[in-house]
Amino acid sequence: MDATEQKISQLQQWIDESGYIVFFGGAGVSTESGVPDFRSVDGLYNQKYSEPPETILSHTYFMRKTERFFRFYRDKMLPLDARPNEAHRKLAELEQAGKLKAVVTQNIDGLHQKAGSREVLELHGSVLRNYCEDCGKFYGVEAVAQSEGVPRCACGGIIKPDVVLYEEALDDSVMYRAVEHIRKADLLIVGGTSLVVYPAAGLINYYKGDRLVLINLQSTAYDRYADLTINEKIGGVFSKIRV
Repeated sequence: MDATEQKISQLQQWIDESGYIVFFGGAGVSTESGVPDFRSVDGLYNQKYSEPPETILSHTYFMRKTERFFRFYRDKMLPLDARPNEAHRKLAELEQAGKLKAVVTQNIDGLHQKAGSREVLELHGSVLRNYCEDCGKFYGVEAVAQSEGVPRCACGGIIKPDVVLYEEALDDSVMYRAVEHIRKADLLIVGGTSLVVYPAAGLINYYKGDRLVLINLQSTAYDRYADLTINEKIGGVFSKIRV
């Protein structure tokens, strides 16, 4: 048994022994489903956009250059054909088995729910939900995906994606529920995130247990605080976990 297999075996033992597991995940959970990390710079992006994603996906940009915002948003942020991968599916199975109590995610793609997870705390919102800024009417993702220019409600208001843009605050109620779950956890599994986006990354500081697991291809600044680190693709790790 090599070092990675030993670590996965240790994770399996902790899962078997735990009754209140919480999973906290980031972009790396969805990249294995073909959802691109928008921070990565590809040829298409370089050809079509002169500004970095963090600028385009800001509240200021949305207000000042709304049509350009939606051009980028439709092109890069709506991977509607993506399907859950082994990590999403195994987490849903762990919840159904009564062991996993919550998924806390920075992702906005809805793949955890597609896999069957129910207690999903979306820190940054979801592309599947949209609302009129004027009358508050809610719309599905098709209202944005199938529109041209700036999508508008029947009342004339702009339909805004229910996602947290840069410069916008996270939802207090979602944060509160995430903190409560993490505080109660006897096993916290953090996967697919480099833990550099705050305030979300700071959530793991609320974990008071002694079974903090970090699963990420690259090392993170929190590795030294972890009780177990696995530098592998998260889908590959969860494919070896038994429920």
